[in-house]
Amino acid sequence: MPSIKSAIKRVKVTEKKTLRNRMVYHEMMTAVKKFKKAVASNDAEGAEKLLPVAVSEIDAAVGKGVIHKNNAARKKSRLAGQLRDLKSGKLVVAVKVDTNARAAAKAAKLAAEREQAKREAAEKAAAKTLKEEKPAKEKKAKKEKAEEKPEKAEKPAKEKAEKPAKEKAEKADKAEKPAKEKAAKDGK
Repeated sequence: MPSIKSAIKRVKVTEKKTLRNRMVYHEMMTAVKKFKKAVASNDAEGAEKLLPVAVSEIDAAVGKGVIHKNNAARKKSRLAGQLRDLKSGKLVVAVKVDTNARAAAKAAKLAAEREQAKREAAEKAAAKTLKEEKPAKEKKAKKEKAEEKPEKAEKPAKEKAEKPAKEKAEKADKAEKPAKEKAAKDGK
Protein backbone atom coordinates (compact mmCIF):
# COMPACT_ATOMS: atom_id res chain seq x y z
CA MET A 1 0.00 0.00 0.00
CA PRO A 2 1.46 3.36 -0.97
CA SER A 3 2.21 5.99 1.67
CA ILE A 4 1.96 9.10 -0.54
CA LYS A 5 -1.48 10.76 -0.54
CA SER A 6 -1.81 11.04 -4.34
CA ALA A 7 -0.74 7.42 -4.83
CA ILE A 8 -3.34 6.30 -2.31
CA LYS A 9 -5.99 8.23 -4.26
CA ARG A 10 -4.81 6.63 -7.57
CA VAL A 11 -5.24 3.15 -6.05
CA LYS A 12 -8.81 3.96 -4.97
CA VAL A 13 -9.70 5.48 -8.35
CA THR A 14 -8.19 2.50 -10.18
CA GLU A 15 -10.26 0.08 -8.10
CA LYS A 16 -13.47 2.01 -8.91
CA LYS A 17 -12.66 2.13 -12.64
CA THR A 18 -11.78 -1.57 -12.66
CA LEU A 19 -15.17 -2.42 -11.16
CA ARG A 20 -16.98 -0.18 -13.67
CA ASN A 21 -14.99 -1.64 -16.61
CA ARG A 22 -15.71 -5.17 -15.44
CA MET A 23 -19.43 -4.42 -15.19
CA VAL A 24 -19.53 -2.88 -18.70
CA TYR A 25 -17.54 -5.78 -20.19
CA HIS A 26 -19.82 -8.39 -18.61
CA GLU A 27 -22.95 -6.61 -19.81
CA MET A 28 -21.52 -6.62 -23.34
CA MET A 29 -20.57 -10.30 -23.19
CA THR A 30 -23.99 -11.25 -21.79
CA ALA A 31 -25.70 -9.57 -24.76
CA VAL A 32 -23.34 -11.35 -27.19
CA LYS A 33 -23.99 -14.73 -25.49
CA LYS A 34 -27.75 -14.27 -25.73
CA PHE A 35 -27.41 -13.52 -29.44
CA LYS A 36 -25.17 -16.59 -30.02
CA LYS A 37 -27.61 -18.78 -28.09
CA ALA A 38 -30.45 -17.64 -30.37
CA VAL A 39 -28.31 -18.44 -33.43
CA ALA A 40 -27.42 -21.87 -32.01
CA SER A 41 -31.11 -22.67 -31.52
CA ASN A 42 -31.91 -21.66 -35.18
CA ASP A 43 -34.09 -18.79 -33.96
CA ALA A 44 -33.56 -16.23 -36.76
CA GLU A 45 -36.25 -13.83 -35.49
CA GLY A 46 -34.91 -13.84 -31.93
CA ALA A 47 -31.36 -13.38 -33.19
CA GLU A 48 -32.47 -10.48 -35.39
CA LYS A 49 -33.99 -8.74 -32.34
CA LEU A 50 -30.92 -9.41 -30.17
CA LEU A 51 -28.33 -8.20 -32.72
CA PRO A 52 -29.03 -4.45 -32.21
CA VAL A 53 -28.91 -4.96 -28.42
CA ALA A 54 -25.53 -6.69 -28.67
CA VAL A 55 -24.19 -4.04 -31.06
CA SER A 56 -25.28 -1.21 -28.74
CA GLU A 57 -23.58 -2.90 -25.76
CA ILE A 58 -20.40 -3.30 -27.82
CA ASP A 59 -20.53 0.40 -28.82
CA ALA A 60 -21.08 1.40 -25.18
CA ALA A 61 -17.99 -0.57 -24.17
CA VAL A 62 -15.98 1.26 -26.85
CA GLY A 63 -17.32 4.62 -25.70
CA LYS A 64 -16.24 3.92 -22.11
CA GLY A 65 -12.82 2.72 -23.20
CA VAL A 66 -13.29 -0.87 -22.10
CA ILE A 67 -12.43 -2.38 -25.50
CA HIS A 68 -10.69 -1.00 -28.57
CA LYS A 69 -12.75 0.24 -31.51
CA ASN A 70 -11.18 -2.32 -33.89
CA ASN A 71 -12.05 -5.12 -31.47
CA ALA A 72 -15.63 -3.83 -31.42
CA ALA A 73 -15.78 -3.66 -35.22
CA ARG A 74 -14.57 -7.28 -35.47
CA LYS A 75 -17.16 -8.48 -32.94
CA LYS A 76 -20.03 -6.65 -34.69
CA SER A 77 -18.97 -7.95 -38.08
CA ARG A 78 -18.85 -11.54 -36.90
CA LEU A 79 -22.24 -11.30 -35.22
CA ALA A 80 -23.81 -9.79 -38.36
CA GLY A 81 -22.20 -12.52 -40.46
CA GLN A 82 -23.64 -15.24 -38.23
CA LEU A 83 -27.13 -13.75 -38.57
CA ARG A 84 -26.73 -13.44 -42.34
CA ASP A 85 -25.60 -17.08 -42.65
CA LEU A 86 -28.47 -18.23 -40.44
CA LYS A 87 -31.06 -16.44 -42.59
CA SER A 88 -29.59 -17.68 -45.87
CA GLY A 89 -29.38 -21.27 -44.61
CA LYS A 90 -25.62 -21.31 -45.08
CA LEU A 91 -25.10 -21.82 -41.36
CA VAL A 92 -26.24 -25.26 -40.33
CA VAL A 93 -26.36 -25.56 -36.59
CA ALA A 94 -25.61 -28.99 -35.31
CA VAL A 95 -28.00 -30.29 -32.71
CA LYS A 96 -26.15 -30.35 -29.46
CA VAL A 97 -26.50 -33.33 -27.20
CA ASP A 98 -27.33 -32.49 -23.64
CA THR A 99 -23.92 -32.40 -21.97
CA ASN A 100 -25.36 -33.45 -18.63
CA ALA A 101 -26.87 -36.58 -20.18
CA ARG A 102 -23.59 -37.30 -21.96
CA ALA A 103 -21.66 -36.83 -18.72
CA ALA A 104 -24.07 -39.09 -16.84
CA ALA A 105 -23.75 -41.79 -19.49
CA LYS A 106 -19.97 -41.54 -19.37
CA ALA A 107 -19.97 -41.74 -15.58
CA ALA A 108 -22.23 -44.81 -15.68
CA LYS A 109 -19.93 -46.46 -18.23
CA LEU A 110 -16.86 -45.74 -16.09
CA ALA A 111 -18.62 -47.10 -13.01
CA ALA A 112 -19.51 -50.30 -14.87
CA GLU A 113 -15.92 -50.67 -16.05
CA ARG A 114 -14.66 -50.19 -12.49
CA GLU A 115 -17.08 -52.83 -11.18
CA GLN A 116 -15.96 -55.24 -13.90
CA ALA A 117 -12.32 -54.57 -13.03
CA LYS A 118 -13.05 -55.18 -9.34
CA ARG A 119 -14.77 -58.48 -10.14
CA GLU A 120 -11.86 -59.59 -12.31
CA ALA A 121 -9.37 -58.62 -9.62
CA ALA A 122 -11.37 -60.56 -7.03
CA GLU A 123 -11.48 -63.62 -9.30
CA LYS A 124 -7.72 -63.41 -9.88
CA ALA A 125 -7.11 -63.09 -6.17
CA ALA A 126 -9.33 -66.09 -5.47
CA ALA A 127 -7.57 -68.15 -8.14
CA LYS A 128 -4.20 -67.10 -6.77
CA THR A 129 -5.13 -68.07 -3.22
CA LEU A 130 -6.37 -71.44 -4.47
CA LYS A 131 -3.08 -71.97 -6.28
CA GLU A 132 -1.18 -70.97 -3.16
CA GLU A 133 -3.38 -73.10 -0.87
CA LYS A 134 -3.03 -76.22 -2.99
CA PRO A 135 0.77 -76.34 -2.80
CA ALA A 136 0.54 -75.34 0.84
CA LYS A 137 -1.81 -78.27 1.52
CA GLU A 138 0.50 -80.60 -0.40
CA LYS A 139 3.50 -79.34 1.57
CA LYS A 140 1.58 -79.77 4.80
CA ALA A 141 0.62 -83.32 3.84
CA LYS A 142 4.22 -84.06 2.92
CA LYS A 143 5.40 -82.68 6.24
CA GLU A 144 2.89 -84.83 8.09
CA LYS A 145 4.01 -87.89 6.15
CA ALA A 146 7.62 -86.95 6.80
CA GLU A 147 6.86 -86.66 10.50
CA GLU A 148 5.14 -90.06 10.48
CA LYS A 149 8.02 -91.72 8.63
CA PRO A 150 10.65 -90.79 11.22
CA GLU A 151 8.47 -92.31 13.92
CA LYS A 152 8.27 -95.48 11.85
CA ALA A 153 11.92 -95.15 11.02
CA GLU A 154 12.79 -94.70 14.70
CA LYS A 155 11.14 -97.99 15.60
CA PRO A 156 13.16 -100.00 13.13
CA ALA A 157 16.25 -98.09 14.22
CA LYS A 158 15.54 -99.06 17.80
CA GLU A 159 14.79 -102.59 16.71
CA LYS A 160 17.96 -102.62 14.66
CA ALA A 161 19.87 -101.40 17.66
CA GLU A 162 18.20 -104.05 19.79
CA LYS A 163 18.74 -106.81 17.20
CA PRO A 164 22.49 -106.74 17.38
CA ALA A 165 22.27 -106.86 21.14
CA LYS A 166 19.86 -109.82 20.91
CA GLU A 167 22.02 -111.52 18.33
CA LYS A 168 25.05 -111.05 20.51
CA ALA A 169 23.16 -112.45 23.45
CA GLU A 170 21.95 -115.39 21.36
CA LYS A 171 25.46 -116.01 20.06
CA ALA A 172 26.71 -115.85 23.57
CA ASP A 173 24.01 -118.34 24.64
CA LYS A 174 24.92 -120.64 21.77
CA ALA A 175 28.51 -120.42 22.67
CA GLU A 176 27.72 -121.19 26.28
CA LYS A 177 25.42 -124.12 25.44
CA PRO A 178 28.06 -126.25 23.85
CA ALA A 179 30.37 -125.41 26.67
CA LYS A 180 27.72 -126.39 29.20
CA GLU A 181 26.89 -129.52 27.27
CA LYS A 182 30.53 -130.39 27.08
CA ALA A 183 30.95 -129.75 30.76
CA ALA A 184 27.85 -131.78 31.44
CA LYS A 185 29.18 -134.67 29.30
CA ASP A 186 32.54 -134.46 30.88
CA GLY A 187 31.00 -134.34 34.32
CA LYS A 188 28.89 -137.47 33.74
